[in-house]
Amino acid sequence: MNKNLTGTDDKKDASDTYNPKLDYIRPKDAATLIIVRNGVDVLMGVRSAKHAFMPNKFVFPGGRVDAADGRVARPVDLHPEVAAKLERGCAPFRARALAMAAVRETFEEAGLILGVPTTERIKTKSPGWKPFFDRGYVPALDQMEYVSRAITPPGRPRRFDARFFMVNADKLHGSIDGNGELENLHWVPIDEAQQLDLPNVTSFMIDIVKQRLKDRQHMEPGAPIPFSHWTPQGFIRGDEH
Repeated sequence: MNKNLTGTDDKKDASDTYNPKLDYIRPKDAATLIIVRNGVDVLMGVRSAKHAFMPNKFVFPGGRVDAADGRVARPVDLHPEVAAKLERGCAPFRARALAMAAVRETFEEAGLILGVPTTERIKTKSPGWKPFFDRGYVPALDQMEYVSRAITPPGRPRRFDARFFMVNADKLHGSIDGNGELENLHWVPIDEAQQLDLPNVTSFMIDIVKQRLKDRQHMEPGAPIPFSHWTPQGFIRGDEH
């Protein structure tokens, strides 16, 4: 079911500076990994005050897709059901790049590795992926669930076409130790997360994750993916088909 949010959530969040006079900006691909611990906590951090987009807001690890994300070698492939859902909205190469971006950004921002050990030395010129491969892992995309998609509305200084993935914390390796892009990284009880200073999209994702955890055992493989995006009629929260 679609929900039209014109004049409400699409414009009230000053965190990313709504400005109707801004020229049209094409959304850039981005990906986020929502890490759930024991079904009750999620890993979150605060965006630095130096960021132009959503400073001082609590968010999940994630960021823009890099060119190398679609080209680096030998990940463990996405689960077929996850790949099929992603490919409703993009080509297979792009779907893989989105998932890989979520893994890379989580490693960079939180120091955590979603991967499986390998004895093979994987070479890459990518500055984003070399430190990951140097740890002796390859990305384990098959552990990721695809849970939502959201496109930043017009009138913002940055716009992203973001896919949100979810994974259980016990599938990751390492300890929390990021590159400083996210400050105060810690586990937040999911039932308390809405009390934090959140961007609208993060608040929406918290609700989606809570519902997904509740309904996981009864969820059909082909269930639609929640999709937040702008239309001429306003900001819509519906489903991706």
